[in-house]
Amino acid sequence: MARWIFEPGHTAAEFAVRHMMVSHMRGLFKNVHGFIDFDPDRPTDAAAVEAEIDTAGIWTGDDARDAHLRAADFLDVEKYPTMSFRSGEVRHTGEADYEVSGTLDLHGVKRPVVLTARYLGRWQCPYWEGDRDLGPAIRIGFTATTTINRHDFGVSWNAPMDQGGIVVGDEVAITLDVEAILESDMQRIAASA
Repeated sequence: MARWIFEPGHTAAEFAVRHMMVSHMRGLFKNVHGFIDFDPDRPTDAAAVEAEIDTAGIWTGDDARDAHLRAADFLDVEKYPTMSFRSGEVRHTGEADYEVSGTLDLHGVKRPVVLTARYLGRWQCPYWEGDRDLGPAIRIGFTATTTINRHDFGVSWNAPMDQGGIVVGDEVAITLDVEAILESDMQRIAASA
């Protein structure tokens, strides 16, 4: 089974949560590391994925809000500097579709989560570092989605609004966009860098 290493520069975990009862607040994490064990030529074979995210890297476009999200009311990044996902079972559900069951470790709580994933393909590409092409490198891409209830992970801060309602919704929609490079290509690139 081939191992593919996440390329952090082209991998992100995005989230959306209801805000003030009328809109969705969106944000992302860019410091996502991990790997996928997957054979594109035999997509129904068993696969696995592990990911780790630096919680302090949260970004919503508002410095004050980001600071609040890093604080104890939400992610408490000093106490919980990372969140992680580790797959348990990967089921092939369609031509390029998968159901990935695993464990999400967030805010010191581990709970089962199911990701709906789609394989986006494989391509041989250049790999630039500065002005040098260290490629070619074989890349694959996946996107995966899930929804969690933040209270299940002990992230429960909220505030009531004057006419009823709450500031922050319970459900958090998550989208992972992963671009990964074949491990042997990453090793060759690292040796020539």
